[in-house]
Amino acid sequence: MLNTYTSYQLIAKDIPKAIDQVESQPVVKRETDYYLANIGNVKSIDDFVNNTRLFNYAMKAYGLEDMAYAKAFMVKALKEGVSDSDSFANKLSDKRYADFVKAFNFAAYGSTATLYSSAQQGAVDKYMRQTLEENAGETNQGVRLALYFQRKAPDINSWYDVLADTALSSVVRTALGLPDSIASADIDKQAQMFEQKLDIADFKDPDKLNTFLTRFTSLWEINNPTTTAVTSVSVLFAQPTTVGISTDLMMAMQKLKF
Repeated sequence: MLNTYTSYQLIAKDIPKAIDQVESQPVVKRETDYYLANIGNVKSIDDFVNNTRLFNYAMKAYGLEDMAYAKAFMVKALKEGVSDSDSFANKLSDKRYADFVKAFNFAAYGSTATLYSSAQQGAVDKYMRQTLEENAGETNQGVRLALYFQRKAPDINSWYDVLADTALSSVVRTALGLPDSIASADIDKQAQMFEQKLDIADFKDPDKLNTFLTRFTSLWEINNPTTTAVTSVSVLFAQPTTVGISTDLMMAMQKLKF
């Protein structure tokens, strides 16, 4: 089994190829074909949420699959739209809901909402990336977290954006070598702690982001080894290997500037 660092790098170096592989999966292709063939026929919020197959596809595309059962909750969000800053979706701390409502903007466009690209190919593109990350997580949650952080990084504008997202904040804590118990500290103090150790602007620089995620995947591997055959200490005295914490992973860690 490949370690976290190597698995992530293999996917990250060619995301389009990885997405193509996801698209070719029979179940994914079948659900996507159905979605594209039918989403344009949806003319109302009720039509949308009552077509479970379409609705679940759309919810998964926005990382909200676990909330697909909460239809009344989503109906309220969709009905109020996003044009008013005090709307239900806009007041939620999790911005995925506002993004979802903006993509399926029945409040603004009525019966034509599903004809816009955001509701069609835009949703499909997000579904593919979401599925890629979920597939990676089936064998290594660290790889899924790294891919998720890579996707979200361009939209991170403050440490509060990170702290509002448990997955993003988990990645940062791991990269900084901080215990999960830090998450219970005052949010302003957490933001100050992160700011002292990292330059948030680096997340918008592809090279610096890659360095950060190399550190994360390396430390994740140490804390969550993909194999128990070689420990994080004994690997320093072992011969190069392709499992566990490999020599190239340790060398990459040594090169990190932090």
